[in-house]
Formats: sequence, structure tokens, C-alpha cells
Amino acid sequence: MRPRQEIVEIFSTFLQFDADRVQGWLTDPKLRRSLERCLTQLPETERSDTFLVIYWHKAWQMQTSPLAQSHLAAYLQEVCYWAAQKTSRYFENAQFQMSDCFQVAIAALDKVLKGFDAKRSISLKGYASLKFGSVIKDILRQRQIADICTPWALLHKLSKKRLIESLQSAGISPEMIQRYVLAWTCFNAIHAPTEVPNRTATSRKLIKPSPETWTAIATLYNQQRQTQLPAPTPAISAETIEKWITACATAGRQYLYPTWTSINAPKPGQEEGELLDNLPQPDAAPALAEMIAAEERTQLDQINAVLLEAIAQLEPDLQQLLHLYYREEFTQQQVAQALQVQQYTISRQLTKIKRSLQRRLVEWSQETLHITPNLDVIESISGVLEEWLKVHYGRA
Repeated sequence: MRPRQEIVEIFSTFLQFDADRVQGWLTDPKLRRSLERCLTQLPETERSDTFLVIYWHKAWQMQTSPLAQSHLAAYLQEVCYWAAQKTSRYFENAQFQMSDCFQVAIAALDKVLKGFDAKRSISLKGYASLKFGSVIKDILRQRQIADICTPWALLHKLSKKRLIESLQSAGISPEMIQRYVLAWTCFNAIHAPTEVPNRTATSRKLIKPSPETWTAIATLYNQQRQTQLPAPTPAISAETIEKWITACATAGRQYLYPTWTSINAPKPGQEEGELLDNLPQPDAAPALAEMIAAEERTQLDQINAVLLEAIAQLEPDLQQLLHLYYREEFTQQQVAQALQVQQYTISRQLTKIKRSLQRRLVEWSQETLHITPNLDVIESISGVLEEWLKVHYGRA
């Protein structure tokens, strides 16, 4: 995979796959034009990928540009690729290839963007590298459940929270969601795997309820609606309860196993034109740039200063170790030979150095950003530290 260099390319190109292999980079003309317009309105000092990541993330949060998320999707292509490649090894089933994992991660980009906080996470790439893997694993597990379960078994796998999310995603009104959830509760109470004769060894193949069972479910619903629903509602028939439960199963499966349409796909019924062409042109947002420019530069300068000071305080042999490992790109074995020590000593020293630098960043986060360290913060700092070391020594 050829690394991208130009700032316009980084925010406007996407990986092209042929089966499970990367063929190259595809340029999105609309994103390219959007970024070129943006760059003409920014000072020379702010035309960097670091600044533009914060710029487009702010634009996405404030909904000032409909193309902000697409720019960030382009920016995170490499991070998503490596996360997909690493995570796909956990799924031996051939139906989950690396390219499938990549698409799963990019489709969940909004979850990554919602969780990213520039004040808590030093880098979007560092944060995304941690989150993409967990998102892929979670969604693929959900897909496996959706694939192997009948609609009726799937309803037993769904939690109440996830069912509500599924119905909301399907556009069901809040009033009807309350009725659907009550119907689902009655369904689970009566058509449970332990109550079904001749069931399989597991609940994955739970059969469709019989007409008598649908009647029993409707009866239970009609009894509980008077106390479980906030407003009076009419009694329903067995046919209606079956329709509602089927709708719950359909919404749940679609939520767990969504389908995606590329924004570069042709418009329905047309051979030319793309869905992306229907998006309005982004408006210039110079005020947004002014708002985040000073804060972004200050934080990056502080982070660099903290890490450079911490490295300067290391013993000379440890500084040489970092230089050989990150600047010269030696393996641990090659570093050990150069320093005339054992390989396991190099491994331990690297771990010790990174922990020391990570601890200093955590202290800085507490003192400057008032962030209480937790597992997510520490993991994010760890990922960003590795990225910073590569960049710093790569430019040294």
C-alpha cells in the first residue's frame, strides 16, 4: 500500500480493494475540490493534516459541512486498514475477510467520531486505532449471531436496550416502540426455548410460534397493556402481535447486520452520476478555523515539549536505543547487537521507556487538561505515544 504524502490526497482518497487485496487509491473529485477550496482560505501555517483533522471534526460536530465525515473517512483509511487486518485474524470463518472488516469499521465511523474528544485524546489516529478494532469485533460477533439465529431466536438474544435502538433506527415512533417492547416481553415470556417442545440443543433454531402461541402472547399483552403502557391503548389480535414481533425481528437483524450503499454508487435508475453529487457544496467556515487554531497549536507545542523534555532526561544509552529503534528502524535483535546486550534486555528497556513517557503524558493531561486517567485515556495515550515516536524520529 503506497503511503499518501500530499495533504489534498490524504483527505480525498480512498483505498480500492480487489477481493481482499489493495489495488491502490481512488480520488473522490468532490472531496478534492472541497479541500482545495478550504486550503485557499487557511493561512499557510494551518495547512497541515493535524490542524485539518480538528477542523473537520469540529465541522462534523457542529454540522457546518456535509462533507466533513467523508474527509475524516479518507484521512483514517490507513488506520482502518491496519485495524481490519489485525482484527480479521481473530475470525477464522472465511466469510469475514479483511476487506469485510475494513468496510465494517468505516461504516461505524460515526461511533468513532462521537467518542473522540480532542481535549482528552491527543490524536484522532491514536484514538481510532484503538476503537476500530473493538468496533469490528463487536459488529462481527453481532453478525454471527444474526446469521445463525432464526428470527424468533434472535429476539431472545436481543437486549431491551438494543431492541429499542433497533426500532429507533427503523424509524418507529416512540409510542409504537413502547407497544413493540411490551409485545416482545410477552413473546419472550411465553415462547421461550425452555417452553418449546422438541427444541434443538441450543436456542439458535427456535421455531416460529404456533397459532395457539400467538393467541397466548396476544392475551398476555392485552392483560399487561393496562398497567405497563403509559396511555390507554386498544386490545390487539393474534395477527397483530405476530406482525409486531416480526417487525421487531426484522429491525433487530437489520440493526445487527446493516447493509451499506457507497456514496460513490450510481443514482438509482441512472448509469451516470453519483449519490455523492446530491450533497450540497460545503460552505466556507473561516471562523471555525480561527476558533480552533490557537488551541490546537498550543496543545501540540505543549505535548512536544513534554515528550522532548522527558526523552532528554533519559540516560544516554536509552536515548541511543530510541534512535536506533525508531530512527534507524533496527529490529530489537539488531539494536541488541549494536549495544552489545541481550535482546530481552532491549525489549525490557523499550517497555520501561514507553511507560515512563506515558506516565509523563498522563501527568500532563491531569495538570493541564484536568483529565482523570482511566483505562480508555491510558490506552489512547499509549497508542498516540507510539505514533509520536515514529513521527519524531522519522523527521529527526
